[in-house]
Amino acid sequence: MARPSWRRPARPLWKRARQVADTVSLPEPFDAEAFVASLAAERGRPIELMPVSAPEGAPCGLLMSTERADYILYPTNTTALHRRHILLHEVGHLLCGHVGSDAGADGAAIDAVAGRQLMPHLSAELVRRVLGRTTYTEVEEREAELVASLLAQRVVRPAAPRAPAPDVPDGVRRFDSLFGGRSRRRAP
Repeated sequence: MARPSWRRPARPLWKRARQVADTVSLPEPFDAEAFVASLAAERGRPIELMPVSAPEGAPCGLLMSTERADYILYPTNTTALHRRHILLHEVGHLLCGHVGSDAGADGAAIDAVAGRQLMPHLSAELVRRVLGRTTYTEVEEREAELVASLLAQRVVRPAAPRAPAPDVPDGVRRFDSLFGGRSRRRAP
């Protein structure tokens, strides 16, 4: 039985996400602040991490770009693994060059409410202006999610490929190769 098309990313999307992810240098061991500082230096533009206590129903993470800097908001009230994935997802939007689109009346209103909850210290006008530009298409969301997943996979793998342990079942090896084992990836 074939998987539904919404669960199967298109080849060009996978290819682009892999190309983007392969260009990224990750610190070993992974450290979010060091990673973001390095990425900001490479891009020549500040990136600020903003921990927030996200109320229920608010977005998991948020990327806001202003003339001065890019801001990645992430929740403090979730697991470290989830926070890392949120960070990598928002970085995926930056790396892919997603600029967002006009949210329209409904999307802007929803985002503005979430923005006021997450950033009560910012003016409503600034939140509305910035969030109005940060609604992404479904394809952009999928691409950022793929980039995040590919980067997260590299974070948890050792730098050098290792020979599989002799007691690893073939099914596990096939699963690993299916989801982009290091042997298939170009050296960064």
